Order: sequence, then structure tokens, then C-alpha cells
Amino acid sequence: MKIENSHTFKGVSVEALWNTLQNKEVLRGALPGCKSFEEVEKDVYDAELGINVGPVKGIFTAEVRQVEKREPEFYKLLVHGKGKPGEIDAEAEMRLEDSEAGAVLTCSADVKVTGILASVGQRVMGGVSKLLLGQFFKDIEKETKKIANL
Repeated sequence: MKIENSHTFKGVSVEALWNTLQNKEVLRGALPGCKSFEEVEKDVYDAELGINVGPVKGIFTAEVRQVEKREPEFYKLLVHGKGKPGEIDAEAEMRLEDSEAGAVLTCSADVKVTGILASVGQRVMGGVSKLLLGQFFKDIEKETKKIANL
């Protein structure tokens, strides 16, 4: 399943957004349902996420890797998560670009799911993904502005 979403962070520079996205404390607070987010080695994190959106419910343990980092404009996330509702394997490209309004973050992801997650269908999973990603963008925007004192 392909997912793409972007968000404009009004009045925020690409550098400020990059720094916020690299702050593990901010990420812990911004990831929807995040119960833990611990760095186990450079750019590799173990996370526990509780998801409860429509038919998608459960606790997932995940490994999150940041690779191919090109500061401040690009990185790739590799996510492998397991939980009672199934497994998730995702590869997401995160692009940061300047615009007149502010920094634009575009997430393009290819997501594979198994178990109950796969049975709820792409339309439902796509909606859940967009909802979670939208919440993540809002929380990151709030934190970026707080850090940058905007």
C-alpha cells in the first residue's frame, strides 16, 4: 500500500524542522500512541506504540531505522513492527523543502501489512495512516514552534 502526505510548517525553516525531527524526545511525544521510544544505536530506535483507530487496535513493538540521511533535506525510515493485529513493514522517504510559506515535509511510504491489519483493507488502512500521519505533523509543528520560539 502506498501512502503519501505532506504538510507545510508555516514560518518554520527547513533547518528548524530537521532539528526537531532528529530530537528523540520530541518524536516520543509526537508519535501517536507512543509508549516508549529508545535509541539502541545511532539512528536505530526500539518503539512501543498503542494504536486504537477504528478496527485497528493493539500494541506494536517496532524497530525504526533512519538511513540515507542528507541533512537537512532527506532521510529514509525503515520500520518493522509486530503486534497482535499483525505485522507492519514500511519504508518511508521523508523530504523537507523550503517554500514561501515555510518548510514542507512530504512523506512517501510503501507499507506492507499482515494479519488483521491486512484483512481490514487498503481503504481503511489508508485512512488510519493519513489520520495518524496528520496527528504526527500537527504535533511536530507545535514542538518545532516551541523550540524555535515562534
